[in-house]
Amino acid sequence: MIELTDAKALGFHEARLARIDAFLDAQYIETGRLKNAQLLVAREGKPVHHARFGALRDDGTPMRDDALFRIASMTKPITSIAFMQLVEQCKVALEDPVSRVIPEFANLGAYAGGGGALPFAPMQRGGPMRFVDLLTHMSGLTYGFQNRSSVDAAYRAAELDLSRGKFTSDEYVAALAEIPLEFEPGSRWNYSVSTDVLGIAVERISGMRLGDYFRQHIFEPLGMADTAFRVAEGQADRLADAYGYRPGKPPRLVDRAAESRLLEDGKFDSGGGGLVGTAADYHRFCTMLLQKGELDGARIIAPKTLDLMTANHLPGGADLTQMSQSLFSEANNAGTGFGLGFATVIDPARTLMPASKGEFYWGGAYSTAFFVDPVEKITMVFMTQLYPSSTYPIRRQLKTLIYSALAESYA
Repeated sequence: MIELTDAKALGFHEARLARIDAFLDAQYIETGRLKNAQLLVAREGKPVHHARFGALRDDGTPMRDDALFRIASMTKPITSIAFMQLVEQCKVALEDPVSRVIPEFANLGAYAGGGGALPFAPMQRGGPMRFVDLLTHMSGLTYGFQNRSSVDAAYRAAELDLSRGKFTSDEYVAALAEIPLEFEPGSRWNYSVSTDVLGIAVERISGMRLGDYFRQHIFEPLGMADTAFRVAEGQADRLADAYGYRPGKPPRLVDRAAESRLLEDGKFDSGGGGLVGTAADYHRFCTMLLQKGELDGARIIAPKTLDLMTANHLPGGADLTQMSQSLFSEANNAGTGFGLGFATVIDPARTLMPASKGEFYWGGAYSTAFFVDPVEKITMVFMTQLYPSSTYPIRRQLKTLIYSALAESYA
């Protein structure tokens, strides 16, 4: 059970907070657009609003506070924090070439154009891919499911988007090394498998499997007992069903929890999208971020390191509308830059919704989302299980409703 703090005492209008639940019920649950959801809003790390909606499973099993959700790309910020822990120890540097740790990438070049299937011949060479390029999604890597380019098609042919059961981490890198980059590293922004490669670098530098590293250096110190790359033994009844959007029809069940591959170990721990966890666990991760890298005496990352991660690293202070070539992005581009693992608000007015400068966030393919507002000291975690995340404007709506319930601003 999540213990709530008096919302009014922390500057929220309680009746306006209640409008969030009414809206979600009317617009998403009763209409069948979403089968399930949880929302957790906090200020100064203290939960002020928590609600759960719908059913855990298609058979009507009730939603529960400790439900497990596929958090998909909300794994990426955790992987980024793990890598930056190693940077803090000078085991690796942001400017290091990726090939220092992953020598399979030593001869990667950018695709020069043309069509056809695998293999593609790397035909251009610029500067080497650096670790900072992985963190900022400016590496030249891509996602096959974007269906945009010949390089995307090569990823699909190699089944690189289905990595959990197909590849070990070494096999995954070897497969990637056979495909050219979409562009010279550092020249453009493209949502990609960059964070999966970053997770493999964490494994090679630390000598630990990624899930083991997360558990020892992030999850156990933060008390995130329910977050992992698979559902723990005896916890299968807590996993939610996952659905896919169908235009004009009810969502389609795409991963029945009782039969999910997540009930077993995978060959590969996907640093870009493999974790399962609870809203309460991710709230603790967000609270650590809000508190400059520390929670309950556990120091996960240094304040100045986190400042570096949440600054805009796009060249010339650009936002994603100027740099992105991605068709699949968790970012709402206008007024949004990108740091080392997080989107970051650089111009609140251009986002056309309530926001604070320096707010950072991300989301997952199953429509999950979080944000951290260091100015107003607000965090939000939203969990649901509908693919793809671009189906509904629910993240924008949630932000609007949360900030409209704020009666006392710290700005």
